[in-house]
Amino acid sequence: MVKKIGVAISLALIAFLLFAMTIPGTFEVHRSASIHAPPEKIFPLLDDFHQWTSWSPWETMDPTMTRTHSGAPAGIGAVYSWSGNRKVGTGRMEITGEVPVSKVSIALDFLAPFEAHHTTDFTLAPAGDSTIVTWTMRGKNNYVGKLMSIFVSMDQMVGKDFEAGLTNLKAVAEQ
Repeated sequence: MVKKIGVAISLALIAFLLFAMTIPGTFEVHRSASIHAPPEKIFPLLDDFHQWTSWSPWETMDPTMTRTHSGAPAGIGAVYSWSGNRKVGTGRMEITGEVPVSKVSIALDFLAPFEAHHTTDFTLAPAGDSTIVTWTMRGKNNYVGKLMSIFVSMDQMVGKDFEAGLTNLKAVAEQ
């Protein structure tokens, strides 16, 4: 009887591990918000990492977080590195592309508590007297990521932070 239970548990574990292999190897998380401000007012808040302290949802999660700015002061080549508690971790962002007042592309590298490399884009689309800002993150789902996504998706983990960040960005841009 114990042997049968052991075999059943082993088969269930193997099935679970095989199922994880079928999960897509990439992910995408995106959120949008309508901000009652022109793209020209919002773009500098995204294109200059010095401005992120006014709206980023992660800035308040660790009051002792250290921040380093390097590279260009803003725009392509601007770099922002941080190190903080377990909630914010350690990482680095670099602006890798931009289309003035309509798009900012960022290479996002997490170093701790886990290593991951993603791409983030902010797109700004005029909509009457407002701007639709869309925040998108794309990345690869390695096998460990696939296993984790069975229990919690990247959309669930990051989506609420994107929503909070866009709400903060809206408040700052609409001042």
